[in-house]
Amino acid sequence: MIVVVTGTNTDVGKTIATAALASAWQADGTAVRVAKPLQTGEPDGSGDANTVDRLTGVATHEYVRFPEPLAPNLSARRAGMQVPPLGEVCDWIRALDAEDGGRGVTLVEGAGGLLVRLADDYTIADIAAELDAPIVVVTSLGLGSLNAAELTVREATRRGVCVAGLIGGMLPAEPDLATRLNLEELPVVTGVDLWASIPAGSGALERDAFARMARALGVPAPPR
Repeated sequence: MIVVVTGTNTDVGKTIATAALASAWQADGTAVRVAKPLQTGEPDGSGDANTVDRLTGVATHEYVRFPEPLAPNLSARRAGMQVPPLGEVCDWIRALDAEDGGRGVTLVEGAGGLLVRLADDYTIADIAAELDAPIVVVTSLGLGSLNAAELTVREATRRGVCVAGLIGGMLPAEPDLATRLNLEELPVVTGVDLWASIPAGSGALERDAFARMARALGVPAPPR
């Protein structure tokens, strides 16, 4: 089972949300692996897959990385590198998912938002469509988030991609009025359930504390 994680923008908490899903589902007995097809702007030994590994201990896999912290197509272009074609990336993800006969869950974390160009000719939305995989959208929660979340869900739906749920990234300990109202309004304007919201600062937790936080979120079982 493949589940794609995308966001309404960059820096909304996709990696921590991916780790939380991985931790919660693993704790419920599901075999989980995390795939990061394209990483940019991180030195060796660092990056989103490394963060998920540090927080959860689940198996993580990275396919290719590019040097500058830009959209993958731009980072690759400036480095004189080639982004793997869509079919090759999807074949890599399918191979990972087949390692246990497809009985577990492969979480695929994108880069930036739904329409960030991974290559000049495809996005994470195209990967999800090619894999017939549902997506989870990680959204900001402050002022302006309703518009970004609704646009993301509408575009995914227009492309025939199923949006399984929303996750709020980086919920402050003392949310302001806009954030409190957005928590109520996000499911209304998008038509998609808000599964949970990740407490701000969760990425700094030790693994055991992170696992407790993830389980306390009460996220649903993986979509089937």
